[in-house]
Amino acid sequence: MNEMKGGCLCGQIRYTVGKIASTAVCHCRDCQKRTGTSFSVVLAVPREAFSLQGVTSVHTTRGESGGSVARHFCGHCGSPLYSAVEAAPGVVFVKAGTLDDAGTLKPQVEFWCDTAQPWLEQRASLPRMPRNPPLA
Repeated sequence: MNEMKGGCLCGQIRYTVGKIASTAVCHCRDCQKRTGTSFSVVLAVPREAFSLQGVTSVHTTRGESGGSVARHFCGHCGSPLYSAVEAAPGVVFVKAGTLDDAGTLKPQVEFWCDTAQPWLEQRASLPRMPRNPPLA
């Protein structure tokens, strides 16, 4: 895999990912609240394959293990960027939506399916529009 680049919405923080260990969809309540949607797509990246330009703000929570989860985000625009999990010290979990081009990613696993929103199953039957709906 070639390196991938990404950053926050306002551009004050940029990062480079040199290697992805795995790609997952997480349905935990923390990810739902953090993203403001029903799940988060994350890249597990070896810490040594992740470089950051800029200064993040951090909100720390506790994970299921009882260890800390440092959730890094842009203090200017609020974009969630990555998490550093005490229980997985050699890995950072990068938010896939912050990549410049996430189109080639293919999630390999889904976590926390017990708290997945039940309506996700019916998504395939909903009308699909290429952009915003027409204004009435």
